[in-house]
Amino acid sequence: MKGSTVNKENAITRKNLVSSLTIGLVLGGLIGLVAGVPLGWIGHRIIFQQRTAQVLLCRQQHYGLAEADLQSKCGAVY
Repeated sequence: MKGSTVNKENAITRKNLVSSLTIGLVLGGLIGLVAGVPLGWIGHRIIFQQRTAQVLLCRQQHYGLAEADLQSKCGAVY
């Protein structure tokens, strides 16, 4: 009898499963947010710098064209 009461006390209930799942999702979301924001910012910055370099190189190669022609040929930095 005593052994069966220990098993009932230590049994996993639906409430425990739901709370564990909720805690896991919240912690996973926070960890993803903390890791994802800096990585996204760094990635965005690298892509932006490459695009800026491409536009400036294109403008340098087509020096002397009117601004409207440069905009249509090379695009805008921003």
